[in-house]
Amino acid sequence: MRTLAVVGGGVIGLSVAWRAAETGWAVTVYDPAVGTGASWVAGGMLAPLSEGWPGEDAALVFGAASLARWPEFANRLKAITGTDVFTADETLTVALDAADTADLRTIADFVNTHDLPTLRRGVSKDSVHGLRLLDRAGVRTAEPVLGRGIRAGLLSPAEGAVDNRALVTALRAACNAAGVELRAEKVSALDDLAQDRIVLATGAAAAQLWPDLPVRPVKGEILRLRRRSSTAPPPTRVIRARVHGRPIYLVPRQDGIVLGATQYEAGFDTTVTVAGVRDLITDAETVFPAIGEYELAEASAGSRPGSPDNLPLIGALDDRVIAATGHGRNGILCVPVTADAVMALLADRELPEAYAASPARFSSKSRIPAGGLS
Repeated sequence: MRTLAVVGGGVIGLSVAWRAAETGWAVTVYDPAVGTGASWVAGGMLAPLSEGWPGEDAALVFGAASLARWPEFANRLKAITGTDVFTADETLTVALDAADTADLRTIADFVNTHDLPTLRRGVSKDSVHGLRLLDRAGVRTAEPVLGRGIRAGLLSPAEGAVDNRALVTALRAACNAAGVELRAEKVSALDDLAQDRIVLATGAAAAQLWPDLPVRPVKGEILRLRRRSSTAPPPTRVIRARVHGRPIYLVPRQDGIVLGATQYEAGFDTTVTVAGVRDLITDAETVFPAIGEYELAEASAGSRPGSPDNLPLIGALDDRVIAATGHGRNGILCVPVTADAVMALLADRELPEAYAASPARFSSKSRIPAGGLS
């Protein structure tokens, strides 16, 4: 039997391990604390369209390819574990001033001109679900609980959200069901591993095991807010906005809201700062005034794996090691396409949708082959 070592037990590593075990690999996951890193400190947004911007075509197409895979991925996971990981079906990005309103038009015009796969769950393959601009009244109709200072909105019917912690738990269960061995061990050198193939999925720490990889930690702080019985219900959709130049998002959960996220170049520092919490709450109150009455249940921070061009690194590093890292703030979004890409590489093929994520784009003289495995 072919043997595979997956180094890193976040959502990327666990999804790869599960899928590989289902196809006949004997899989071992190495992580001293499976599922407790950046995957546990996440909002769970699936929003490649709302983040689109002219000139960033590769990121848009890659993200949309993963979004299109999410319904099948989630259904397979639910069939095994009984867990429905979705928490929202749509995303609404709101604007507070004229400049932000103009940006929403730019995003809509850019995204809607692309021939992207059908993205919304439960619709026919011939349906088209593009981004739709809403005026002030349209925003109020869609989400009456939002602040009256909002001037416009951009509705994305295809972009939902998942509960990241439910996802981690379900993936662990799926791995157990498929016979994956989870070892609470830290790998100091890939050459120490005896398996036939290795998948490097250690997120922000990937460069510690493969120094040529241009992956760095990007700190993000997130608050988990619990609704009290006397407070207004949270929005039904994911709400995104920019307040005082700072991006924020509110992601519904069964018991409240996940509010994020700050972003700092702070190395592996995961300390939650007073300033970060203050800014998140102050900005969120502008968008959703009732949030100040919610219970502050948790404040946490994680290290996202950033790359120079905001695309992940998925591809062969040599004839044995495959990289699956550098997903930045889109790690949850990119789970399905990353798993498919790694499965293709393990079969000595390549997934066309993942070409743009090849690590070879940063390498001129390293051990990374120009075309991956042939």
